Amino acid sequence: MTTTKHQFHVVGMHCKSCVVLTETELGTHPEVRSVRANLTNCTIEVTGDFGNREREHLVSELSALIEKHGYSLALEKSHNESKWDGFKIALPAAFGILFLFFLLQKLGVVNLVNADSLGYGTAFLIGIVASLSTCMAVVGGLLLSMSASYAKEGHRMRPQIMFHMGRIISFFVLGGVIGAAGSAFSLSGTATLVLALIVGAVMLVMGLNLLDVFPWAKRLMPGMPKFLSRSALGASGLNHAIMPFLVGVATFFLPCGFTQAMQIYTLSTGGFVEGGATMLAFALGTLPVLALVSVSSFGIKNAAKRGVFFKTAGIIVIAFAVYNIYNSLAAAGLI
Repeated sequence: MTTTKHQFHVVGMHCKSCVVLTETELGTHPEVRSVRANLTNCTIEVTGDFGNREREHLVSELSALIEKHGYSLALEKSHNESKWDGFKIALPAAFGILFLFFLLQKLGVVNLVNADSLGYGTAFLIGIVASLSTCMAVVGGLLLSMSASYAKEGHRMRPQIMFHMGRIISFFVLGGVIGAAGSAFSLSGTATLVLALIVGAVMLVMGLNLLDVFPWAKRLMPGMPKFLSRSALGASGLNHAIMPFLVGVATFFLPCGFTQAMQIYTLSTGGFVEGGATMLAFALGTLPVLALVSVSSFGIKNAAKRGVFFKTAGIIVIAFAVYNIYNSLAAAGLI
């Protein structure tokens, strides 16, 4: 057969997690030889032995591999709707949530945002946002593919329960290790400030990226090396009694920017218990949505609703990023 190369537009791609997931899924097609995604322009280049099939037929066939994760392929870039239209709903929704949040904070009803640190409540809230954005892109897709693999053998809830146990336990233990490592290094006030600013900057970039109106923000998104991400994704295809637990553990290393921001912050917590509790709070924040993924094909599949949700989440993330950067600078006496 003659090897041909095709480029398609990817609908729904918004982060490096999307790149890893779409490349991995399309790479499972028996006739595909190589896949290379471009996050900047949301395209993917597929090379393989496709015979004489028309591009229209091929795009439909390949789309079927990624539709379960909320993505699709298109021959042309869609210009039907302005990326700014979603702000008509997203802005009032985000401001309403932020107003309620800070009102409860000032009244002392909740204490999710702490002037000196992120706090366990904030870590939990970031987990909720992450589970509906970047975590959903890879961890949700990983969980879906693993569930399908085990369902073929007649297994139902046990693999999913083990997956969540592995994720929660590993986030506490590995988060504790990171916290203890930060304590061993005896971080100075300056180092703690730098780490806090890095966390704030990462959150700010992720928030801008979720708005989906600044293409340059995608290039700034942090990500794990692809070989680590693909190794973790590949583990979902191994049917073994303990494998769901190990796959849950592997999600600690997947390319979710929110997870990486929390890991950086955990270095400054100064101890095993504090670091472990911070990452545990984050993991528990992701649990409700990922638990729904375990028992259903939950997802935000409507393109308009996806856009509004991501923009709302982006505004909230940006607000918390600015708030934490301000508090870090104030705590250091710089402002």
